[in-house]
Amino acid sequence: MAAEILFLAHRIPWPPDRGDKIRSWHLLRHLAGLGRVHLACFADDEADAAHLAALREALGDTLGKAHVETRRTGKAGAAARSLLGGKPLSLTLFDSAALRAFVDLILARPEVGAVFAFSGQMAQFVPEGARQRFVMDFGDMDSAKFAAYAGGGGVMAPVYRREAARLAAFERATAARADVSLFVSEAEAALFRDQAGLEAADIRALQNGVDLEYYDPALPPVAAPRPLIVFTGQMDYAPNVDAVTWFAEAVVPLVPGATFAIVGRNPAAAVRRLAGERVIVTGAVPDVRGWLAAAGVVVAPLRIARGVQNKVLEAMAMARPVVASSAAFEGIEAEPGRDLLVADGAAAQARAIGGLLADPSWAGELGRAARRRMEQAYRWDARLAPLAGILGVPRRQAAA
Repeated sequence: MAAEILFLAHRIPWPPDRGDKIRSWHLLRHLAGLGRVHLACFADDEADAAHLAALREALGDTLGKAHVETRRTGKAGAAARSLLGGKPLSLTLFDSAALRAFVDLILARPEVGAVFAFSGQMAQFVPEGARQRFVMDFGDMDSAKFAAYAGGGGVMAPVYRREAARLAAFERATAARADVSLFVSEAEAALFRDQAGLEAADIRALQNGVDLEYYDPALPPVAAPRPLIVFTGQMDYAPNVDAVTWFAEAVVPLVPGATFAIVGRNPAAAVRRLAGERVIVTGAVPDVRGWLAAAGVVVAPLRIARGVQNKVLEAMAMARPVVASSAAFEGIEAEPGRDLLVADGAAAQARAIGGLLADPSWAGELGRAARRRMEQAYRWDARLAPLAGILGVPRRQAAA
């Protein structure tokens, strides 16, 4: 009988409609091919927690026991406990006695041979000295993200510096006891190796893929102004807010005649204020693919970025021409100039975007090359094939 696996995640891995959920869903689905999987995770609210039924339907009997807990810890209370206890705020926000009890219950089962923790916050639930093989998927190096926030200055800089330092110590201690630590790109893994200095630790990259059947270039576009520049993402996420604010103010005026569409749920107040004659702020949309299909150019002008940007992979899978910043391009296995364009600064990005909008033939060629690159290197099953070896379990056999 195949070994059982406990999967921990800081958000319920369904629906796969944002970066962290996309990765966690595909990881969970792949692990379910290796053995029966038990799930312990948080949900953002009651509506999010209700997705467990759909998740069970998607996984069938490969999903065993599940604990989905709506996270209710407020930032103010978590901050106070963080200061008193010396823990990173990120961990305090995701702490739970009930989830710890569920984890202990599952780990007591003799059939459970491995624990897979997705996102650094979940490492706190894996007991020291657990007999199971422990695989830690950090995804991104969160401590480096907070260090980048601190580098931006402002009144929150001291808070970000404290969080970066405490998270770095926690990440290092976690990697020291994990059997394998994973990151979403080799660049991210190399940064962690360099900063952690753990010569004996097994630190690897396990890159994201993209759903090539779902992101189909033949899908119809939404009705929208042309020419259209599109950005997609979770619009209350600070790096996305920074990116679109800067782009709308610095780049859009340099590309006359084009409309900029900011497509994504929960736009922050700073994003909503950008809406105007040449900027569309959609909020949540039923299907982001129609907006990608309508785009003359898809942009990823992030100035703060960690890991691999799913938004870039999805746009490339849709055969759209992409203009990305160096930060957004990092970790993506593609050739600038052939598969996408990489440009930094307002003038350079405006030139790249303007050139593509003025030359539909070149834009189409770039988009087709992007799709080919995704087909060659970014299928999820190929990306996640190393998981069986990482967990030390064979792929389960289908029932006869």
